[in-house]
Amino acid sequence: MATMADVARSAGVSVATVSHVLNDTRPVLPRTRQAVLDAIEELGYTPNTLARSLVTSRTRSIGLAVSAISNPYFTEILQGVEAAALEHGYSLLIADPHDDPGHERKVVQLLHERRVDGMIVAPSADPRDLLAYIGRHRMPTVFLDRVVDAPEGEGAPRFDQVCAESAEPTTWLVNHLAGLGHRRIGLVAGRPGLSTTRERITGYRHGLAAAGLPYDERLVVHGDSEAGGGEHAAAALLSLAVPPTAMVTANNAMTIGALRALRGHGLSVPGDLALCCFDDFAWADLFSPRLTAVAQPSKELGSQAVRLLLERLAAPDRPARTVRLPCAFVHRTSCGCPEQSEQSSPSSPNGLRTPPQTPTKGPSRDRRRR
Repeated sequence: MATMADVARSAGVSVATVSHVLNDTRPVLPRTRQAVLDAIEELGYTPNTLARSLVTSRTRSIGLAVSAISNPYFTEILQGVEAAALEHGYSLLIADPHDDPGHERKVVQLLHERRVDGMIVAPSADPRDLLAYIGRHRMPTVFLDRVVDAPEGEGAPRFDQVCAESAEPTTWLVNHLAGLGHRRIGLVAGRPGLSTTRERITGYRHGLAAAGLPYDERLVVHGDSEAGGGEHAAAALLSLAVPPTAMVTANNAMTIGALRALRGHGLSVPGDLALCCFDDFAWADLFSPRLTAVAQPSKELGSQAVRLLLERLAAPDRPARTVRLPCAFVHRTSCGCPEQSEQSSPSSPNGLRTPPQTPTKGPSRDRRRR
């Protein structure tokens, strides 16, 4: 097996120069760098990552704690994290916290014990133990998808955070349905305690207010961000004495659950009930009807989280910041609009994408069509 000394002899440089090329610890002339890289390729040299970590106190690894196995949305984010990490020479250690606060704390400790340089975490609805652990160990951490409010008395977040806009895109969906004439619009909301749940409920209420519609708490049911919960929540809405004529589902898993509930009640979309969903997923346009949705920039969220973490590692004392990325409205037919060529709507002045224009007034649809 080739050694670093073998590479140095082949390239005609010192072992220190080879080390600088491998670890990017000092500028090296381009022709010298290329000679070292050519020698590495010719000899099949593989750096000893463990030995290098002992010298640099860095493992060039990132811990990722997201529910990627149970949530397809996070699977796409994982792709963005992995691509960005590999681009910068980092490997990933992945753990699934299952959105459970106790398990979350355990997997984060496990990743820390593996000496990752930093972590990217999608926090649970109750991240108090998580915050205490990473704060106590001063672990460089980026919160992904869900933001965590700064503790009382502190003006800025203690950790870097990256997420998509949630409130305004939910308002788009409600406004679109209201513009089509719907007056009772239900919301299948996510797990209580998550920032995404709070923000999407806020967006829902803003959409109702903008359309001049009253807020009725009976039309908001939590589906706990899972397919089974979404099915139960949608069934509860459909069982109301005066059920909604339109529904917004707040993530892709709950959309699947809501569609099961509708089928169980013998109802069609959009003939009996119009449906819009948060999260556009790979097979959303394969349903009949095709699903009108808000698309989140999943891969970009993942790559942005890596960039924030690397910036934190390079400058540990810089102020923490929260980055929010815009979403897009994908107009299809489950909302009740006629089939048309699919396209995302144009950008608004603030950089976000807004839904297509729909009538500000339409026939009341308080009664379900049969």
